[in-house]
Amino acid sequence: MTDTIFALATPPGRGAIAVVRLSGPAVESTLACLGADRLKPRMAAVRHLVHNGAAIDQALVLRFVAPHSYTGEDSAELHLHGGRAVVEAASRALIALGVRPAEPGEFTRRAFQNGRMDLAQAEAVADLIDAETTAQAKQALGQLDGRLSETYAGFRRDLLHALALVEAEIDFPDEEVPDNLARTAGPVMDRLIDDLRRAIDTGRRGERVRDGYRIVLIGETNAGKSSLFNALIAREAAIVTPIAGTTRDVLDAELVIGGYAVTLSDTAGLRDSDDPVEAEGVRRARARADQADLRLWVRAPGDPTGTAADYARTADLIVATKSDLGVHDFAGSMDVLEVSVTTGQGLAALHDWIAARLSRDLAGSDFPAVTRERHRLRLREALAAVEAGRAALEIAPEMAGDDLRRAAQDLARVTGAIGVEDILGQVFATFCIGK
Repeated sequence: MTDTIFALATPPGRGAIAVVRLSGPAVESTLACLGADRLKPRMAAVRHLVHNGAAIDQALVLRFVAPHSYTGEDSAELHLHGGRAVVEAASRALIALGVRPAEPGEFTRRAFQNGRMDLAQAEAVADLIDAETTAQAKQALGQLDGRLSETYAGFRRDLLHALALVEAEIDFPDEEVPDNLARTAGPVMDRLIDDLRRAIDTGRRGERVRDGYRIVLIGETNAGKSSLFNALIAREAAIVTPIAGTTRDVLDAELVIGGYAVTLSDTAGLRDSDDPVEAEGVRRARARADQADLRLWVRAPGDPTGTAADYARTADLIVATKSDLGVHDFAGSMDVLEVSVTTGQGLAALHDWIAARLSRDLAGSDFPAVTRERHRLRLREALAAVEAGRAALEIAPEMAGDDLRRAAQDLARVTGAIGVEDILGQVFATFCIGK
């Protein structure tokens, strides 16, 4: 990392302030060339920035000395006036001085490589930037504070403890060590297996908070799905007509309910059809319903009960629409809410029911939620290795040691302690420029 890099850290376009960040070994000399020398670390100062005799801006400049900076390198921030011409003039000057534009995520990648954060915390930076709900921000902040990394480190400490017990008996058979010392690792491994399973179980919760909870409206044709969809998102996104089969494809909308991100999907009505386009819409509706976290079975008075009975989960909700037009008759184990989009009856209750369901499914637990498929994959690999080691412990302790070492390596890869070069590009490519 011999290059010095820069990037605009605020959104492009017209604004009051534009912040340009610099990081690398040539930061101090670059600032001197711009007329911003003799800066005290972490003390903001106003400087008239110039290059080749041409004025750039009167800016507020901050300097950070390694390792006490975001990246762990010498760094600086130029707080410019937010006009495009000013930012372009500063960028041209920096490039002329040999400072190159940063790649996406390069500042955070340098912070990781300089030990300022681990890989799980670096991913949390990206999640925090992308956060659009309070739940997403809270989860990302917890991960950035190191809660997830501390949990993984605890797992790894337990692994190393068990491994030490196993290897002590193998490596020092003639020393004064207790008999069957390796087998005392069994309870440690049992607790670890339970913890890893619980961690994996939380993975879906964390990803749903980050990516959005998927709710799908499903039901017969003309049950009122599209009208309900429009009412829930508070705009006319879906076409509503009295003609059965109007909706042919899946229509998605993003919204926030109870502080959680939700993807709501309107789907084609379920019925047999000789029309190949409608038949494809029905197939897509069933496929989307299979992937849903929650299905709202929309039924109008007189609708048949077979569809919901055949495909429903007990945790789904029946939304009895058009309650102003007729009486509903239901039997079964699912919750039922009666609504009328025309009169507004029941819509507030439906919103509250969904909010309560989101809180139940996504609210925090003792374990910080796994937020990435990469994490969950490594946890599964570690769990499989520990389970194999536990099975081998009673037969061949030396084989159990190999399994425990493999599990420790799997966990270390989550935080980037070892073997991460193959995933760094994938992780940091998702970042915005300047972070």
